[in-house]
Amino acid sequence: MGGEVGFEIHQNAYIKLVLHALKHRTSAVNAVLLGRSAGAGSAVEIVESVPLCHSQIGLLPPLEIALIMIEEYYGEKGLSLVGYFHANERCDDFELASVAKNIGDHITRYFPQAALLLLDNKKLESLPKGKDRSPVMQLYIKDASSSWKLVGSDGSNQLAIKEPSANIVLLDCISSKKWQEIIDFDDHLDDISKDWLNSELFK
Repeated sequence: MGGEVGFEIHQNAYIKLVLHALKHRTSAVNAVLLGRSAGAGSAVEIVESVPLCHSQIGLLPPLEIALIMIEEYYGEKGLSLVGYFHANERCDDFELASVAKNIGDHITRYFPQAALLLLDNKKLESLPKGKDRSPVMQLYIKDASSSWKLVGSDGSNQLAIKEPSANIVLLDCISSKKWQEIIDFDDHLDDISKDWLNSELFK
């Protein structure tokens, strides 16, 4: 790990992030990551993810409302905010958007070693062709100068999926169009009967 904190994401949390991006292919989308850490310098376990927005992604008031509700619900389950996920509007855009950095900065106030995950569309597109078990996401963390830096570009893998078969399950979910069932916080604010926890998604 080269002295840096590693991240392990659970299969359902991982798949939910990708399906959210696929449901809103022409919009930027985001989500927060919930998990736990055994302490400074230990690996961070990403147990859950909550899809947030697919419109007006940079607006802080809805984000603040969402974070309060999410922290309240998951705090009771022993999980805390450990990171942020972002997918760009254009699938050929591989840059970390300034809005992602800003929200990531906001989350590091809660959890200084937070992960920022960016969907890698190139990797996602090539998934059916290969047997790659690594996540279809780029991992960014804050460096000593408080800038977001891409981790693992040297081939070291700082982000792992807990279950080795997660990408096979993801491909099944894509082929069955499971992304149609994802509900994000935007959907919930439009209609509060919609379940932002997506508790029935994998049942």
